[in-house]
Amino acid sequence: MIGGIVWGYGQAVLEESVMDARYGRYLSKNLSGVMLPVNADIPTDIDVFFVEEHDPHASAIGARGIGELGATGVSAAIANAVWHATGKRIRKLPIRLSDVIA
Repeated sequence: MIGGIVWGYGQAVLEESVMDARYGRYLSKNLSGVMLPVNADIPTDIDVFFVEEHDPHASAIGARGIGELGATGVSAAIANAVWHATGKRIRKLPIRLSDVIA
């Protein structure tokens, strides 16, 4: 879950796929030009809690994958935090300082 939260943070403020308007293709053909969050970008006090509940549809050991679930809502939460702090509603990702100032 914490990895998903970090992934959501990267989506909200770092990652961007720029398109070439002439050809309709992505300018980066691989991930070498994509900014991803590193340890220094992320606070160390992320807490994740789970509610104990039996799921009869889970695997034999009771485990289910949570992959992208941790990223759900992180971008919206960051956008709302920006709005509460600045009064400026940003409706596109990634959220850039230039969008807040404009």
